[in-house]
Amino acid sequence: MLPGLDDGASNIHVSLEMAKASVEQGVTILACTPHILPGLYHNNGPAIRQATQRLQKVLNSHRIPLRLVAGADVHMCPDFVEGLRKGQLLTINDSRYVLVEPPHHTAPPQLEDFFFKVLVAGYIPILTHPERLTWVASRYDAIKRLVDAGVWMQVTGGSLTGAFGRGPQQLAQRMLEEGCVHIVATDAHDDERRPPDLAAAREVLTRWVGGEETQHLLHTRPLGVVRDEAPSSLPGPLGMANVSSDIHPEELHEARRHGQAIGGRDAGRGQRGFVGRLRQLFG
Repeated sequence: MLPGLDDGASNIHVSLEMAKASVEQGVTILACTPHILPGLYHNNGPAIRQATQRLQKVLNSHRIPLRLVAGADVHMCPDFVEGLRKGQLLTINDSRYVLVEPPHHTAPPQLEDFFFKVLVAGYIPILTHPERLTWVASRYDAIKRLVDAGVWMQVTGGSLTGAFGRGPQQLAQRMLEEGCVHIVATDAHDDERRPPDLAAAREVLTRWVGGEETQHLLHTRPLGVVRDEAPSSLPGPLGMANVSSDIHPEELHEARRHGQAIGGRDAGRGQRGFVGRLRQLFG
């Protein structure tokens, strides 16, 4: 949404139109997350903060009731944790949560080790649009292990409506059904080709996972990120497709509160490897 920083808004007019569209769809707080990608988008923490503050002043002058917070879509890179600590890379609103974008067409060879190091450093990585990464379908087991270990997943609203094709739509649905999605976001880039689209996403989500989980995906957890609330204090995602009709409502409520999946092929499966290392580290 910040004008002129990457492949997003090209100018302030586009930014204003995006802001108006967001407000019309019920958005009150918006995280500005331009790419930080060495070699292509040379953004850094201080520059993004300044751009966010400048745009907020413009929105205020136009009486657009939208609060902006600074962040970044940070591509995987060496010295990732050091960059966060030095402020060259940004978390969302200076919270413990950081958007992480892996390569789009090639699975990183040290994917789980990378996220392990970020978690150990005290951050909560949010993997952006996993359903759109071309290698995820063949490495879905790794995505499941990351979720089990505490990595969050953010799906793009347009994927739910089919804007990115049938493959991402089907994978997004599977992840939702299996309780592997924490946040649904716009990933908006402009006001025409990829505009804010949470209203359409909400309709699809309500059909797929119900009204309560839709609220958590679009409001509860995103607000928790902005407020830097601990993941344990927020409702965990629950795979609605794995819920059988004979489960007592109180059991369902407890499972939702603790982020547990009920039933399904993965329920009760022992956590090994990557997850086990985290358990050993943190007890």
